[in-house]
Amino acid sequence: MLNLNNKTANIKHEVLVRIARLQLEGKLEEGVHFIPREMAPRDRQPMRCCIFHDREILRMRVLARLGFSIEKIDEERTLASYAKEALVREKPTWPMLTVLHEACNGCVRSHFMVTNACQACYARPCMMNCPKKAITVERRAQIDEKLCVNCGRCLDNCPYHAIIKIPVPCEEACPVGAISKDENGLETIDYHKCIFCGNCMRECPFGAMMDKSQLVDVINKILHKDKGRRVVALYAPSIASQFKADAGQLEQAMLALGFDKVYEVARGADICAQKEAREFEERMARGDKMMTTSCCSAYVRAVRIHVPELKDCVSQTRSPMHYTAALAREEDRDCVTVFIGPCIAKRREAFDDDDVDYVLSVEELSAFLEAKGVDIGQMEAGPAGQTASRYGRNFAQSGGVLEAVKSRLSDPSLLREGRINGLNKQGMNALKRYGFINSGKIPTPPDCPNLIEVMSCEGGCIAGPSVITDIKASAGQLKKYVDAASAVPVAADVPAAGDAS
Repeated sequence: MLNLNNKTANIKHEVLVRIARLQLEGKLEEGVHFIPREMAPRDRQPMRCCIFHDREILRMRVLARLGFSIEKIDEERTLASYAKEALVREKPTWPMLTVLHEACNGCVRSHFMVTNACQACYARPCMMNCPKKAITVERRAQIDEKLCVNCGRCLDNCPYHAIIKIPVPCEEACPVGAISKDENGLETIDYHKCIFCGNCMRECPFGAMMDKSQLVDVINKILHKDKGRRVVALYAPSIASQFKADAGQLEQAMLALGFDKVYEVARGADICAQKEAREFEERMARGDKMMTTSCCSAYVRAVRIHVPELKDCVSQTRSPMHYTAALAREEDRDCVTVFIGPCIAKRREAFDDDDVDYVLSVEELSAFLEAKGVDIGQMEAGPAGQTASRYGRNFAQSGGVLEAVKSRLSDPSLLREGRINGLNKQGMNALKRYGFINSGKIPTPPDCPNLIEVMSCEGGCIAGPSVITDIKASAGQLKKYVDAASAVPVAADVPAAGDAS
């Protein structure tokens, strides 16, 4: 996994801060043109062939941060014209990801390579175990790429570790094979396969896989309060793990940004857990083999597209984001709802949820705070707006959803828990196995779990693709956030209209 501390992440952050600062000053249209020039001055050592190439890449990054798909950009238009369009845009545009081909390194096809460490040993296990006879040995082993099928057996069997894999990071990170090269050798995303897990965006060392920001849209709503509509923030439990502050300080900081009210999505998580517990008991009573949780929208999409055998096992309960937005709508039907979370899967979910208007990442929140000059650690610690239980707050890490549902069961002994902690390729294989069990293609093991928690990100939401804090540090901060809440499950509900049909 690419470390959070890298130049790509820093550049993304700086672009966001500069855009937000200009917009807050009312100078976005006149100032956006100068961002690439200011970030890549003439006296700076270029990162690529020349400083002008660097500026063109930065121009594309600015466009993505203004919320546009790079693939559809008119090169004759100015940044100012795009900024003007962004400021009058009514809603985000599909898709949520965009590929900056100018930044893409044009990685070669993923393959295996023999290094100088090869000893041309007598045993020749690489050659003997190759199913396609793609390896010959003279002074050292050689791989015929026309015959090689990338099975990796040569790498697994070499006693000198002389064979290495040359990966394509975005393709390697994608658990569902949604990324591949087109006829020009450029990476493309098949949105019919994509589950919006964000792994490609996180792992690309050139920052070529980008999310289209909605920060300009949200700031615009806050500044102008369109038709008097209040703008409310709904922050996920994982967001509280990203800053060294208590929940009261975090909420005060969001109010200082201009949000009219702040909702803790852990409250929606309590509703979700209560409903999933009820649904689990009903399913077990009617004889279902298993049920899986439904709060991770990347997982739900993975089942719909790639593991349909498991589709009827996914809980029909909606996500914490939905229930919190429904609560906000109950209090103010016309408010603008802004969910703040660590991933882009929620952006995809929001496209199908009329109660959620915008979705910001924690990266965008961090940039907004810096641009406005709001220091969370210096905020007066006001009271948290809504009461949520420790169970709802603990949804943010692996095991938290299971714990929350279990706390609400009338008979916890009914539960045989299982977890899929991360939808990497191994996690997808585990999903497919459960699908085979559910469909009867393979026998049901006696110890088969009947309630399975699935997290797209290994470690849970605190390890999402847009986080800004190391998972160890965020886990410690989450614990403080959880421990500050009540240990008693919160009894909460929303009107029937808020449930899944």
